[in-house]
Amino acid sequence: MSKVSTVRKLGVVARVAGQQVKRSRTARAVTGAVATTGRAFGRAAHQLWLEVTGLVFLAMAGAGGIESVKEYSKYQAGRAGARGMVVAICFTVTFAWFGISSFVRVKPKGRR
Repeated sequence: MSKVSTVRKLGVVARVAGQQVKRSRTARAVTGAVATTGRAFGRAAHQLWLEVTGLVFLAMAGAGGIESVKEYSKYQAGRAGARGMVVAICFTVTFAWFGISSFVRVKPKGRR
């Protein structure tokens, strides 16, 4: 029973403290500053995430492009069927699309 009353007391104290903080100009200013800073860091982190993943996908597409050329030369020489070449080309196109679309999603600094 004393746990419930202690929890209630803590709840009342927290509510009163919250009301006092809402009335304080300094607390509102600090809260606004933290929110603004958080949004700015969040936007920068999101942009960095899109650019890094785009670069990784384009690198994988480049590796797929090299493999596509190898598979095509094998196909031309008659040492392999068309299946490997088609798979390599599909891989390259897919990952190139992922990489390019990731860079397209990054908004330029002036466009907000």
